[in-house]
Amino acid sequence: MNYKRLRQGMVKDQLIARGISDERVLAVFYKVEREKFVPSDLRKDAYGDFPLSIGEGQTISQPYMVALMTQSLELKGCERVLEIGTGSGYQTAILTELSEQVYSVERIKSLAQKAESLLKKLGYSKVKTFVSDGTMGWEEFSPYDRILVTAGAKQVPQPLVNQLKDEGIMVIPVGNVYSQELRVIRKKKGRVRSTTVERCIFVPLIGKYGWSENVGAE
Repeated sequence: MNYKRLRQGMVKDQLIARGISDERVLAVFYKVEREKFVPSDLRKDAYGDFPLSIGEGQTISQPYMVALMTQSLELKGCERVLEIGTGSGYQTAILTELSEQVYSVERIKSLAQKAESLLKKLGYSKVKTFVSDGTMGWEEFSPYDRILVTAGAKQVPQPLVNQLKDEGIMVIPVGNVYSQELRVIRKKKGRVRSTTVERCIFVPLIGKYGWSENVGAE
């Protein structure tokens, strides 16, 4: 398959057509090979306008949603970014292309190991991964200029607010198990202000400050 052509079509028809306008973000979506981050049997659908399963009940998000979340971070290239939910590593690769350093936390060990191996193979050296409860953040390297959460939270976890730098930005889906609002959280002088960007649907953010493992029964 001509993945380059599919990638170009994805950027034009799914991103630019829906208002993604940050030139740095668009350039990276032209560059990063999404097909390498999906299971081999799903590569034909790698550039489809929908999320795909990556196993363990997790997904690689729809390209537009990855782009919208990335654009909402307002990255300039000098930021230290905390990502909650490594997943396939695709969003991690995007962030690594656009920032100074990425710290990515994944609670599922098998996904974390697979993503870390792939990112290293593809030459992404400016990323550190950690298997842990993402709702707790990664205090060791805090504070962060930006925080991106790639799972749906029932509320903004306080540890993540604490680990966000003053003047920093967090992008996080917040709502119930079935539907969320994509929120942009800005921290200034210790206080946070939240704005809603769009409705969205993500897998649940599980952990001490998120949903429990048996979230479906809640």
